[in-house]
Amino acid sequence: MTPTPDTPDTPDTPDTPDRPGRTDDDLRDLDVPTLLRHGLAVPGPHRAALFGEGAIAAALAADALGVAPRSLGLLAEAVRSGGTRVAADLPEPLPGPAPTRLAHTWLTSAATTTTATTATATTTATATSLDTDELLARWLTAVAEILALRARVRGPR
Repeated sequence: MTPTPDTPDTPDTPDTPDRPGRTDDDLRDLDVPTLLRHGLAVPGPHRAALFGEGAIAAALAADALGVAPRSLGLLAEAVRSGGTRVAADLPEPLPGPAPTRLAHTWLTSAATTTTATTATATTTATATSLDTDELLARWLTAVAEILALRARVRGPR
């Protein structure tokens, strides 16, 4: 393909040798709790993977269990309001037994995240915890948005 002002200098397919595409099955195999631990702890490639492929993988898992995007949005608000540890202690963070197990897996993984900050001051530790809570809430919101988008594209079940 010869680039012109109207066409980008990219192949016609989204898969390129330096960034192959992943199927839904590939994404379902990702270890989301591990992505949460590493992606919440340190900015950089791990965080990009968490908010990219990790959010899609989480949306696929939630979709398979029939989780509504609104439920994930409410969980994100619970994390913002009370923090990750409080949300992890909720008896039913998402409606239903299987979605509750899924949410507990994510939340307990996020709650055990060690941050890159090793400061000993209480105010710094609190600020770091609040930052992690906000990151988790944003990630849950991203998962909810992906879930809603997939539902819109797919149509009613």
